[in-house]
Order: sequence, then C-alpha cells, then structure tokens
Amino acid sequence: MTRSRRWRMAVAGLACVAVSGGMVACGDDGGEAMDAVTHAERTAGSWKTWVLSSGSEIQVPAPPAADSAAAKADEKAVKDAADRRSSGTQEIVNKWSGPLPTKPWTEVMFRAIEKSAKNPPLSTRNQALIHVAMSDAVVSAYHWKYQFNVKAPDGVDTLVPASPDPSYPSEHAAIAGAASRVIAYLYPGEAALRLDEMADEAAQARVDAGTNTPSDVEAGLALGRAVADKVIAYAKTDGAGTPWNGRRPAGIGTGAAFWNPPPGSTSPPTDPEAAKWKPWVLSSNSQFRPPPPPAYNSAAFKAEAQHLVDVKKNLTEEQKRVAKFWEGAAGSVQPGGITLGVAMADIEKAMAEGDAATRWTIPQAARALAMINVTLADGGISVWDAKYFYWYPRPINGIRDSGVDRTFEPFVPTPLFPAYPSGSAGYAGGAEGIMTHLFPARAEEFKHRAEEQAGSRIFAGIHWRFDEVSMGGGREIAKLVIDKVKGDTVGGGQT
Repeated sequence: MTRSRRWRMAVAGLACVAVSGGMVACGDDGGEAMDAVTHAERTAGSWKTWVLSSGSEIQVPAPPAADSAAAKADEKAVKDAADRRSSGTQEIVNKWSGPLPTKPWTEVMFRAIEKSAKNPPLSTRNQALIHVAMSDAVVSAYHWKYQFNVKAPDGVDTLVPASPDPSYPSEHAAIAGAASRVIAYLYPGEAALRLDEMADEAAQARVDAGTNTPSDVEAGLALGRAVADKVIAYAKTDGAGTPWNGRRPAGIGTGAAFWNPPPGSTSPPTDPEAAKWKPWVLSSNSQFRPPPPPAYNSAAFKAEAQHLVDVKKNLTEEQKRVAKFWEGAAGSVQPGGITLGVAMADIEKAMAEGDAATRWTIPQAARALAMINVTLADGGISVWDAKYFYWYPRPINGIRDSGVDRTFEPFVPTPLFPAYPSGSAGYAGGAEGIMTHLFPARAEEFKHRAEEQAGSRIFAGIHWRFDEVSMGGGREIAKLVIDKVKGDTVGGGQT
C-alpha cells in the first residue's frame, strides 16, 4: 500500500471527508479519546482574534456569587441532571464533548455545502467565517474564564473529564452559539430553529456530563451568539453575493484562446466576482497572481495538451482513486472541504492522542482550524483573481479546439470556470504551509499530500500541469496567516 493510500484510509477513520458522491464514514465522536484531561491553556484569552478586536471586546456578565441563591441553584441543577441521566445521555455527551468539539459543527457545514451549487471560493469563504467565529468565541471565553476563575462543579460523577481551565463561561457552549448562528446566516436552508436547538443540546450536554453549571453554559451560548453577530456583520461587507454583470473584461474574447463552457454546455462561468471579495490577509487580491500561461496553440501549449492525452490513455487504478478522492464535484463538500477534512483528521488525532502535556487543547484546535480556513479562503480569492484575469481554456476545449485530440474526454467532469491557475493546487499549497507550521516534523508528508492533491487534477484531465503554479501562492498566503498569529503563546511556547 502506498503512503498516500494509507493516509487517505486513515482520514476515513477520523473525520468526515468528501469523496465523489458523498461522505466517507465518520470516526468515533468521543469516549476513550477523552479519558485523560489536557493541560490548561491559561494564555488563550490573549491570542489573536480575526473579527473581534480582542478576547475582551464582548463583555460577559459576572457569574453567580459564591454561596448565593443562584450559585446554589446551579449546583442543584447539576446534581438533578446527574440523577436524570438515561441510557442515551452518554451518547449525547460524547457527540458534543468528543476530542474535537468543533467537529459536529463542521459536519453540519459540510452537509450544507453538499446541498449547494458548486462554487469553490464561496465554500471556503463560508468555511472561514464559521471557523473564525468558533475560534474567536473560544479566545473570548478563555479571556473571561481567567477573569472570573470559577471552578467546575464538585460532588458529581462526570461522564467526561472537566477541563483544567475555569468553567465560566463554557467554551463548548460558546462554540455552539457561534457556529449555529453563522451557519444559519450563511445557509438559510438549514433551519435556524433546528440549529438553535442543536446549540442548546450541546450546551445542556455539558450540564448533563457534570462538567458545567447552567450559568456556565448560558454565558457561553450568549457569548458565542454575540461573536456570531460580529462575524455576520463582517460577512455582509466582504462582497460575496455580488452578481456578475455578464461582460468579459476588455481584451478577453470568446474564441478558442479563452475559456468557454465545456462542449454541450452553455452555463455561465462560476462567480467571476469572487475575484473582488475582501480578503483576510492579502494586501491585494492580485498579490500572488502568477505570470501568463503558455499562449494558446503555441508549441508549449500543444506539448501540454499531448501530455494530458497520454495520461488519460494510461491512467492507473491508483491515479483514478486519487482523481476521485480530490475531485470535489457538485454534491460533495467541494475541493476546499476535502482539504479541510484531511487536515481536520490530523488535528483530531492530535487532540485524542498523547499524554496530558502533549495532547492538544480546544483553543489550540480552534485556532489551527481558523488558520487553515482563512488560508483556504484567501487562496480561493487569489486563484479566482488570476482565473478571471486570464480566462484560460480548460483542457477539454483546448485539446479539442487545437486539434491535438478532437474527441478528448477528461476522467472527471470539467468545472464551469477557467483553468489557470488551479484552485485545488492553491488550496493544497496553503494547507501544506499551515500544517507544516503546526506539525513541523511531518513536513515531508504534507509536501507529498499537497503534490498529490495538485497532481490529481492532471489525472482527472481538467487542468494543465502549469496550472499547479498556484501551489506557490497558497504557501505564501499561509505565511501571511502564520505571521498574523505569531506571538500567541500556545502550550507554553510561541507559535
């Protein structure tokens, strides 16, 4: 079995990851992985935020005073919840208190993306907004935890270990409040009431587990929802949703040298306006725009066309598996979702393995997922800027129109947007940069993964080899994201 095949199988056991046609099986949501407590994360409240000005921006009210009637009611509520536990309580607690508490919300987002029209930059933009909301909510929760320093409930057997950090406000509830509200805004087809009920269930699960009081989770939910409102206000200003006017730029025609829909289709291009959206870390959307690709019908162009024809004729079963794994077709979580799912499996593993000193904390994971998704979001904008600057033809059109092979058919269907450069390669380079920063000992593995993801488009027959130039831009965007959060003291050291 090849190394790439091994890690793709490992992903299936740890996180929900899209392949062509749907999702692979999700791993265990809790239980044994949470048997030991992680270390405290005392400085997380001072980490960099993305939409909030700082972790202290949103005020959290003080908890009930010790020995007050409200505090005693809190204690009684936790004991009453323990007395009411049923055979299904542990399952619900595990769902919301697994090794990666953000995961259930990422999966809700994935299902919403699957039901959406294919639009890679919109999907990664939305991924970033949801994960930024969860990350900022966690940072804010940790700021207030160490302001109030409330201890977890005592005198009740817990179904999962209580956090070594103070309990008020609950970070699990803050994650739920933030994610549920942002998902409801971004995907109106996901019923807001159902999402609110899920958030309430996630919060109540902490009370039922004996790890938090009602005051802890109520404050966490309110904080998370307030963070979500800030993120939604940001989303309303980023330019997404602006309709295209239907006109190509000056100098971009409709002949064979430029992008046109695949043969037999009259579909318009997917979201040219995404090239103009507000980025998170780019100084301009053209900051990493690559140089022009080979001229249509040039010797270099024809050599690349012949290469793709030869690849298609000699595809191996492994190459076909690689092409389908990374495809990200309509009805899946799209290319950015696949990239996220693979990275998320590594983060979930880091939270589930090791001893208390080395196992990742919830703030670490939320921070890492925000970094990955911001990188993917700006990667999508950067690639779309270049795609709609050059309007370069896809292989199916270019190979046929140039006469290299009048009947050429790619292995997977051709997307409805220009070829140069590759969005998937941009995502691959960005994820490689962030993951190498987070797990430096695995740099070679992440490099191989990125190369496979980018190369999958060649096996698929939907990109030219020179389209992979966007890997470099993705890596550069990752550097900007890493620079943005430098100085955060994570696990006792700066990262």
